[in-house]
Amino acid sequence: MGIRGVIAASEPHTAAAGARLLRRGGNAVDAIVAAKLTATVTELPLTSLGGGGACIWGDARDGYEVLDFFAAAPGIGLTPWPVLDFAPITVDFGETSQVFHIGKGAAAVPGELVGLLALHRRAGRLPLHEVVAPAVAWARDGFPVSPQIAMIAALIAPIASHSRTVQRLFLPAGRLPHAGDRLSNPELGDFLQALGDGSPSAQVAMYGAALVEHFGPAHGGLLTDQDVAAYAPVTRAPLRIPFGPHTVLTNPPPSAGGGLIGAGLRIAEELGVGREEFLSRAHQLVIAAVLATVSEVRRTGYDDRLHADPEAIRRLVAGGGLPQWTRHARALCVENRLGATTHISTIDAEGMAAAMTTSNGEGCGHALPGLGIHVNNFLGEDDINPLGFHRLAAGSRMSTMMSPTIVLAGDRPCLALGSGGSNRIRSAILQALLNVLAYRRPLDEAVNASRQHVEGRQLWFESGGLDTEAATALQAVWPGATRFDSASMFFGGVNCVASSDGQLSGAGDRRRGGVVMVAES
Repeated sequence: MGIRGVIAASEPHTAAAGARLLRRGGNAVDAIVAAKLTATVTELPLTSLGGGGACIWGDARDGYEVLDFFAAAPGIGLTPWPVLDFAPITVDFGETSQVFHIGKGAAAVPGELVGLLALHRRAGRLPLHEVVAPAVAWARDGFPVSPQIAMIAALIAPIASHSRTVQRLFLPAGRLPHAGDRLSNPELGDFLQALGDGSPSAQVAMYGAALVEHFGPAHGGLLTDQDVAAYAPVTRAPLRIPFGPHTVLTNPPPSAGGGLIGAGLRIAEELGVGREEFLSRAHQLVIAAVLATVSEVRRTGYDDRLHADPEAIRRLVAGGGLPQWTRHARALCVENRLGATTHISTIDAEGMAAAMTTSNGEGCGHALPGLGIHVNNFLGEDDINPLGFHRLAAGSRMSTMMSPTIVLAGDRPCLALGSGGSNRIRSAILQALLNVLAYRRPLDEAVNASRQHVEGRQLWFESGGLDTEAATALQAVWPGATRFDSASMFFGGVNCVASSDGQLSGAGDRRRGGVVMVAES
């Protein structure tokens, strides 16, 4: 009996779908596409075919690429703009809360469906009907809701009950699902079955027409026929970040997350991060200084450069301009001062790695009738609209913090990881990388250790696993810090797989129900 591969995801059915494809002879791309299609069924508060994302994949022989299938700003050919269906809601994480906007005017042009199909055409091995089969089965027959998904559905209760079309998905029994309840989505199952059995292009055209019909200006949305016709996934060269003997490959501009993670890694390396005792007071303070500096990098014109001068971001992580930021972080050390997203990582036995992050935002509160697809609210998220809502030119690719990442030892993948978590994605991935590469912690500990996030002068941190001195020091030098006494999904959900000396392993982030499955033949 041999190992065909390993997969880490945020939900058991998602991981099982990928493992099934690996056992049937599929490669890492087959596995990750099957897993993601299943996630659109079983992780319905987090991702859908009406969302978007990014995937990095490759191997030592053929190299590595990023497929960007995140959303685009809608409204091509639309004058004047309609009165928008666009309103704020608050998601309560317990210790903190976050405001999002929903309604049909919050829906951007989605890329997930065409992105998954493009990725499978480009690098998959098995026929599409085999890849969609797990998702079809669980959509039609139903699946038991995991405790994590039930909890997330409760968090977004105002969205899940916003319209009849989403109530059919989330509240078929007239209430939000509890852990262990069975949910199904036969309309989505039928759509996926037709996708695999017939002509994918015909299904995509039908889906695009439904988007325009139900999310166009007549209904308070901005989607037009021109938007749908103009959208296409984009293949990009990964952002390459040297870190000691490793090379970190991640999502390049117009993604915001990859460059910020790269800057954080380079600054941490210059500071000598990793010499401190893990989870000690010194460790916590230096990580807070790095995260605060990354926040400052973003605050000082970073988002403008993503579109105007993306090569500036590559120069930044290559070292240009980093000395000033290293001095900034060092001074902080001396002075002692929901994101609804989901991630899958996999490595197969042949050495191909793939990491994919997708999101539906929180969903806009409306689904496509007859298709069972909850549409995104990307136009209503502050973090990916830093210049203000509805400010991007129609047709332009939106930025995202999503940063699926592969780490190379030489030219072979040794880690594949990523995270959900809105603007906390950059902090979650950066800390997981440092925990493995700098502090040399075992994979499960690296992923599930206590975590921090900094925005401006505000610090959030988990105190679980920290001694009293470390927690007290953070609160002393960061006045007003928000302390979480236990691990929280607020800090993302890093799912990671690893290859070392021919051995495959993985770690799932327990904050978001992470699970690892090894596929054996």
